[in-house]
Amino acid sequence: MKLSKRLRTVAEQVSDSEVAADVGCDHGFTSIYLVRTGRAKRVIAMDIGKEPLLRAKEHILQYGMEDKIEIRQSDGLEQLKKGEADTLVISGLGGQLMCRILKEGKEKLPEMRELVLSPQSDIRLVRELLHELGFCITREHMVLDAGKYYVIINAAKGVEKYSTEAEYIYGRDLIRRKEPVFFEYLQKEYRKVTEIIGRLKETKLSEEGSLRFMELLKKQEQICQLLHKMGEEEVRDYGKIY
Repeated sequence: MKLSKRLRTVAEQVSDSEVAADVGCDHGFTSIYLVRTGRAKRVIAMDIGKEPLLRAKEHILQYGMEDKIEIRQSDGLEQLKKGEADTLVISGLGGQLMCRILKEGKEKLPEMRELVLSPQSDIRLVRELLHELGFCITREHMVLDAGKYYVIINAAKGVEKYSTEAEYIYGRDLIRRKEPVFFEYLQKEYRKVTEIIGRLKETKLSEEGSLRFMELLKKQEQICQLLHKMGEEEVRDYGKIY
């Protein structure tokens, strides 16, 4: 069985789980990996679609995991009973959909020891919602897989609130730990934003375009400040590419 770098990193954030709920399980490989590596003793693999569940069932039977992995058709956490799982894994979904799933299933979250989430978009919304729901973000990872950057968030019950907008947008833990992949991501984002700003300066902007221009200037300044915060040595290296 071969997992993508992203899914392997997601799965490796789970440890010592009695029962993990894998929401949006798709082909079932993450669920299988969790059991095979001993990260979870049992998994409840859930997906809203019948086709993904049929594929997951085939793979689970192929690896002889039918006594360890239970399949359920479910819209988010709808078919999960309160207290049935101690770990929640959600990956491969957009941030807004992930937020909807967490909000609609919020009565089941206090029973969870840990959440492992990898939203594909709107990551800021997920970070903000976790704090609203009474979770603190204990760790974040960023991986580069097939040319795309992905964030994996670990969260546990606790009270936490970030002090700056940039921490919600980019992730306080990624900034604090100065992850090399995250630093590379910031460099590329800075280049991209700077190039767009340069093009917009040469055009006559509408009111909407002017607002977009101001947003880009703000983003450019935020990224610049983060790069400086991540250390003198990194900033010298960063400066060489401009």
